[in-house]
Amino acid sequence: MKYSQPNKLQAVILDWAGTVVDFGSFAPTQIFVEAFKEFGIEVSLEESRGPMGMGKWDHIRTLCNVPEIAERYREKFGRTPTDDDVTAIYERFMPLQIEKIAVHSGIIPGALESIQILRDKGLKIGTCSGYPKIVMDKVVELAEKNGYSPDCVVATDEVPNGRPYPAQSLQNVISLGISDVAACVKVDDTWPGILEGRSAGMWTVALTCSGNALGLTYEEYKNLDKAQLDKERQRIQKIFEGSKPHYLIDTIAELPQVIEDINLRLSKGELPQCS
Repeated sequence: MKYSQPNKLQAVILDWAGTVVDFGSFAPTQIFVEAFKEFGIEVSLEESRGPMGMGKWDHIRTLCNVPEIAERYREKFGRTPTDDDVTAIYERFMPLQIEKIAVHSGIIPGALESIQILRDKGLKIGTCSGYPKIVMDKVVELAEKNGYSPDCVVATDEVPNGRPYPAQSLQNVISLGISDVAACVKVDDTWPGILEGRSAGMWTVALTCSGNALGLTYEEYKNLDKAQLDKERQRIQKIFEGSKPHYLIDTIAELPQVIEDINLRLSKGELPQCS
């Protein structure tokens, strides 16, 4: 039997917060701030955004490794944070996240329309997130009420390793019955999510303005003047540089045009691993 590379896309694997829901990715970031505060540790919203895209325990561990945050913890408790301390913060984070997830559950403008265009082209819609399943169940429930029901959902604790490892995207490939990873696109607003897609051998699309990197509400984003927006795009492009996304766009509203371009490249024999 001879290998035949795909000539068109079969699936899009979408992130959740900052990609399809929660413009600005406020739900997870704000809760990190609140969880640390309950232990008497001040963490800014900007600091909490740093490792966004990782699984939430790993995110907290990474924050605790930041020298400034570790020093605040040492001043409070006389030691730098251990894994047990990380788990204690995580266990406080979880109920706060579940309690407040609905506050930031709105569908990002243009998302439903773009997803419908992709479905009309025959693409399956997979998803994954840095949220664990107990939170994802709530996120999915809220999204369904707002008209969004993907074909597959994979939470970070349903695979051996979360982002930036490829396991969640690859589980989507298996569950959706996709024949080739090169026929998939991973769409995400964080560098760990783009690394996930790259490591899985997929096309990757980084969202520069709807998620964690810009960190603004939709109204704030729309009110930025052109010069400021261009400056922010350049700053965010540098954040994504190391993860090597194939495309950078503002929001998921622009995704259908990217899908057309990828299909054209596939038809010419191009593969994501070669670019």
